Amino acid sequence: MKLVLQKGKKTEVIDNFKTHAKDTGSAVVQIALLTERINDLSQHLAGHKKDFHSRRGLLMMIGARRRHLAYLKKNDPQKYEETIKKLNLRK
Repeated sequence: MKLVLQKGKKTEVIDNFKTHAKDTGSAVVQIALLTERINDLSQHLAGHKKDFHSRRGLLMMIGARRRHLAYLKKNDPQKYEETIKKLNLRK
């Protein structure tokens, strides 16, 4: 099962986090898209506890998001703080 964001939802997320008109691949946008996919897949796994293949995909997405966040923290700490606050990632 491949969980992909619907086009409207993906466009909405990109519009909320883009830094310029044609920005679709910056670290902030990628973090936001991964967060959205992680949230959707987490809901799926709440109802399908034995779906281990999707769980592996979830863990891979979490790792990718963690690496993007580490990159952003190293290169632009202010943007990192804004991003985690906007996405409610840290308590």
